[in-house]
Amino acid sequence: MTNADLQTQLLQETAQIPWRELQRFFAAGQAIAVDTSLDLLDVAHTLAQDDAICLKAWMEAGKVDVVSDQQAAQWFEQDALVWAVVIKPWVLVQQRQTH
Repeated sequence: MTNADLQTQLLQETAQIPWRELQRFFAAGQAIAVDTSLDLLDVAHTLAQDDAICLKAWMEAGKVDVVSDQQAAQWFEQDALVWAVVIKPWVLVQQRQTH
């Protein structure tokens, strides 16, 4: 699969979804939070390409990490709608930007 094909596939698989529907992934430790300063598709592409150096930098900067209990509870209480994309076994989740 080419980079362009992967980008297209990721774009097609990215969707807004209620956080409550992702609870089982959070419980399994498979929900990854992506900071809103990053492009969700760029992070998904980087993960799919197994670019450990880039992922490590984002993790060390606190921009990519497992969803915290506090964040999960906040999204649950707010009945939040989030952006999500699956890179098996992970579900990348990003808080929706409100304007």
